[in-house]
Amino acid sequence: MEPPALTVSAAVREHLRKLGLHEFPCGTGSWNKSRFLPQTCRAWRELIPREEDAVGPGEETVDALLGLVCCPHSPWALLEGSSAEDRFLRELAVQNPLMLKDSFFYTYFRSLRVVDKQVSLVDKDLLKFVKLEELVLSANQIKEIDTTNLPPTLKVLELYGNKMTSMECLCTRPPPRLQHLGLGHNKLLGPLESVYVTSDYWPNLVSLDLSFNDLTDLQGMVAGLRTLRHLRLLVLQGNPLALVPCYRGFVIDSLSGLCVLDDITVASSEKHLFRGLSHSGDLLAHEARLVVTVGHVRGVLDSSVLDPEPGPQGPFIAYSYYVTYEFVEDEEGEGNEYGRVLAEIVKPSPSTEQLGEDIPKEPVKEAEDSVESGLASQSRSGELEVSVVSGASVPLPRSIDSAEELAKLRPRLDPRLCPSPGTVLFSTVRKPWSDVIPCDYKMQHTLKDLVLLKAFLLSGTTVTIVEEKTLSWPAVPPSPSNPSAAEKGKGEKDKKGKKKDKEEKDKKGNDGKDKAGKGEKEPAKEQKGSKKKKELRQDLRQDPPVLRVLGSGPVVLEPLLSGEPFVSTVCNFGVVRTLETDRLTLYRDSKKNKSKKAKKEIRISLVSVYESDYRPDPLTVEIQIQLIQGRSTEEALRGLVP
Repeated sequence: MEPPALTVSAAVREHLRKLGLHEFPCGTGSWNKSRFLPQTCRAWRELIPREEDAVGPGEETVDALLGLVCCPHSPWALLEGSSAEDRFLRELAVQNPLMLKDSFFYTYFRSLRVVDKQVSLVDKDLLKFVKLEELVLSANQIKEIDTTNLPPTLKVLELYGNKMTSMECLCTRPPPRLQHLGLGHNKLLGPLESVYVTSDYWPNLVSLDLSFNDLTDLQGMVAGLRTLRHLRLLVLQGNPLALVPCYRGFVIDSLSGLCVLDDITVASSEKHLFRGLSHSGDLLAHEARLVVTVGHVRGVLDSSVLDPEPGPQGPFIAYSYYVTYEFVEDEEGEGNEYGRVLAEIVKPSPSTEQLGEDIPKEPVKEAEDSVESGLASQSRSGELEVSVVSGASVPLPRSIDSAEELAKLRPRLDPRLCPSPGTVLFSTVRKPWSDVIPCDYKMQHTLKDLVLLKAFLLSGTTVTIVEEKTLSWPAVPPSPSNPSAAEKGKGEKDKKGKKKDKEEKDKKGNDGKDKAGKGEKEPAKEQKGSKKKKELRQDLRQDPPVLRVLGSGPVVLEPLLSGEPFVSTVCNFGVVRTLETDRLTLYRDSKKNKSKKAKKEIRISLVSVYESDYRPDPLTVEIQIQLIQGRSTEEALRGLVP
């Protein structure tokens, strides 16, 4: 059985009771009885309270009682944030408590604030407040209002944060003098709501707040608002209709008398820029456009320095890094790519040729013994972590065609590598390791389901940095009798080097000879070399990639609903690099780099790494999400025509 509905008048009575207007130090009692004797024992002249010097023994003066009421440190003080009306009633209950009767309350109150009291019903007792001008019923459980129970004197009505799904109930008999109507953060939904914002119901409306609802029909809403001749302040942000390009310009040009839109003053320059846009409403795009940009990734751990040097039988290990983010799934857009985008992250690379390009030409030589010995245990623990997190021993499917298959796949993967329901997982291009990895990623998302987009922006997205480790092996292991693949490759390289030196000597000795012959022979040589390289790549087989999440975190997108043009942030996932791994990375780079200047810089870096104040950069990624909005009529008509 459901509990009875709590009415507004009942909430007001409960509030007055909690004020303690008839209890010490307010009201009448032993603390001031000599000032208020029974009327049967007093003449009419004695109805006036006595002077302070007539206070009896054991009683308190008016000033002393007021001090107990007004002092913030008193146990009888009002709670912080109490209204001015509450303070006045408490002081009046000390100075003249005989005035506090029902008739006084009904004529005194011009403003009632019943906020977060679980009220669900506006009852007819509210009509007893004959001078009521402001009624605030925010953060309650109100679904409908019987406007016949609203005092006709109302000028301000606020119903923020309730459960109203339509304005229709307010239009039965709306207060004729109403100047401000606040219906933000409700559940108003559908194109029919524009029918209830006309001058037929609100002839004197000056301010209207419909923010953070689910209104979608911009043209219909503006057509209704045009009839409100006195409208000067309008708030529509947070609605799906405010996500379409040139929303602000279309509203400003359509409502010429508007002074403030979405808490931003309408400048005369804006009116000039968007002049004539209201006549092109049929050409406006009914879709939202957002651009996601992923910048640089910093602070990534170079895992390759922890791996042993590959032998002739492998494995040859290649690392790549990319960033993923979730975005809302559109019915006609990215939703069709759901399986492809997710499979791109979890499936093995389709070609071994791409893997061959990532394999370093020369294996990294061993580091110094002192550094290597300190990293032996760390290398083993790091490899174990990769295996546990990614579950690389289980072959992964190439596509996900149903929710059931995705559910079966989830236990094998880190859940951060799978998109949330109703979203698509996008990823940047895979890049090799570097101290600063430039993603250079930009993607425009065009979405038609604006209600779904609003829900997604409220929940936000998740950004993840992923490390992909790929192991490749020789397709045919070399036999002990034959030379190893590594030695064979090394021998071929030495032969090529000698042959190249001989050709250079011949070239210096025959400067006057025609170079056309060389031009014919060199392409053939390059073709032969590329053919051998291709054959070498084809001899490698590839394991499914091992995925590891380096960092993952949420990005708040709600500011886009509040009028901000973009959200730009640097996601910080903490430090993942260590002193030992940075030493190995710098030592390896010093071996590879032949430039004297570069070696000097690396040597300086090595010295700083060995110092006690070593502080590695945290793992970060730059990301920006921009909501495309038109800035002029010309731009709107050029970019928004279907």
